[in-house]
Amino acid sequence: MNSKKIIVIGSGFSSLSAACYLAKEGHKVTILEKNRTVGGRARQLKKEGFTFDIGPTFYWMPDVFERFFNDFNSTTSDYYTLNKLHPAYKIYFGRKDFISISENFEDIKQTFESIEKGSSEKLQQFINKAEANYNIAIKDLVYKPGENLFEIINNKTIFKLHEFISTISKQVSKSFKNKKLRKTLEFPVLFLGAKPDNTPSFYNFMNYADFKLGTWHPKGGMYKVVEGINILAKSLDITIHTNCEVSEIITKNDRSVTGVDTNLCYMDCDILLSGADYHHTETLLPNHLRQYSENYWNNKTFAPSALLFYVGINKKLSQASHHTLFFDTDFETHAKTIYDTKEWAKKPLFYASFPSVTDETIAPKNKEAAIFLIPIAPDIKDTPEIRETYFKQLIDRLENITGESIKDHILFHESYCVSDFKQDYNSYKGNAYGLANTLMQTHILRPKLKSKKLNNLYFCGQLTVPGPGVPPSLISGKIVSDLINKYHTS
Repeated sequence: MNSKKIIVIGSGFSSLSAACYLAKEGHKVTILEKNRTVGGRARQLKKEGFTFDIGPTFYWMPDVFERFFNDFNSTTSDYYTLNKLHPAYKIYFGRKDFISISENFEDIKQTFESIEKGSSEKLQQFINKAEANYNIAIKDLVYKPGENLFEIINNKTIFKLHEFISTISKQVSKSFKNKKLRKTLEFPVLFLGAKPDNTPSFYNFMNYADFKLGTWHPKGGMYKVVEGINILAKSLDITIHTNCEVSEIITKNDRSVTGVDTNLCYMDCDILLSGADYHHTETLLPNHLRQYSENYWNNKTFAPSALLFYVGINKKLSQASHHTLFFDTDFETHAKTIYDTKEWAKKPLFYASFPSVTDETIAPKNKEAAIFLIPIAPDIKDTPEIRETYFKQLIDRLENITGESIKDHILFHESYCVSDFKQDYNSYKGNAYGLANTLMQTHILRPKLKSKKLNNLYFCGQLTVPGPGVPPSLISGKIVSDLINKYHTS
């Protein structure tokens, strides 16, 4: 094999994944990370004995994680301990009005039936279709590099074309009349970064991932997954430099990348792979070598940004669930502020995670760690005053909805929002999740893994294929490594 010297920009899940696969093939791989620790958006905050995942908190699609580690003759259990959550999560619709989603599908069916007569059988039929789509997606679609349309058109997918025209919202409303059940089924596609009425119904495979594969938690938090992959990377002799920001990509005769300028020194390479923000990476090139214009990016539908809070509470909470969704306000109204008017919602939906409910390592004894997230429009106005206004609203609503006293038990709170995403990750417009998985931004319609201008420049991560989320990012790393080997080794 023709071994190459490869530089990888960024150390998020896609970069770490790609680096491991490339090193396994015998390439000399160096990772350059601008921040103090590896992990990209999946970093960690530690304060006063509390531990918070700054980024992802949901562990879904465990089979994708297992497949990644299996490719290196290991398993997830070699690096971290997984626990299946029960309940998987709880959804509040009003004061002490909630649905608790069990880890057992038969229990979920009974929950549905108790709310809407006849819905358990309809749910079984819905999930059967979702499972079929999941198998097609994972086995036939998401591991394709997006080079041409024929990668995803075969004798299995040809009969699914109607599911790319219809939407999740339409599909759910045909079978379920109860608004609470509809919201419960529409929730998982929010991980894809788009509204249910703008997401192809084929993506109902996320419901299978939710109800059948379950919701899991790595003991110690999601950062344990990063640490596991980091250990694997080092065992493969991958060099990692942190606090090392790339300021320029150096090219030769407008045909290939020869190296990068960093805050450490000039570094040369045979191949450059960026798992950093795609738009930002292209700004490191001369204008004529950029594939996509500012107008191109500006006209794309981005997944939301987020306002996050990390909170230390000096007591245990009796009504808290590890994952909790607050749908006590109108989703359509909130979604409109994200995708249409691009303004702050007056009363937004929000998500809360209390990982210390199931993981004693997350918070000091008899205390609770809380993470709150409000989805917001990218590039929205972000000030300390706005953050504090919404923090107070969240706590007031949390107390009212759960009947739990919290306000007087807060030890501290830290916030994270649009300006932080821009500063820490060079994130385009401060988006949190990348490009939304809409019909017009699927597969070949997403930014390419391989540069069209430079023959040895590649990209991976949430702005390219297959899309946003931790499992897709791991897959993106696998896909781009295969592509590099296809074009640059013999």
